[in-house]
Amino acid sequence: MTKSVLVVDDEPNIVLSLEFLMTQAGYEVRIARDGNEALEAVVEKTPDLILLDLMIPGRDGYDVCQTLRRSEEWAAIPIIMLTAKGREVEKEKGLALGATDYVTKPFSTSELTKRVKELLGDA
Repeated sequence: MTKSVLVVDDEPNIVLSLEFLMTQAGYEVRIARDGNEALEAVVEKTPDLILLDLMIPGRDGYDVCQTLRRSEEWAAIPIIMLTAKGREVEKEKGLALGATDYVTKPFSTSELTKRVKELLGDA
């Protein structure tokens, strides 16, 4: 069965490139453009991994991550925070709230694909 990646970002160009990248890597890709949509998508069908932007409309990425980590059902989903916020304090906050990994934009597509594959056991 094909593993799925939920891309949560409100920037159309980023969504397009991540969708292409993850599809090329062999994953089923679903898109959410804000925090509420992200949580609804997880309820609808639990993804195998989430690529989560921090600065999204509605509930921000920190809130989405924290909400998922509070749920037994979704606490184990790997979450890669993918954001332009590159300061160490923001990274520490993201990891403290339960992010599995933290990648700053702009990012290396090959490095991101490698991290996704490692977290999904496909490396």
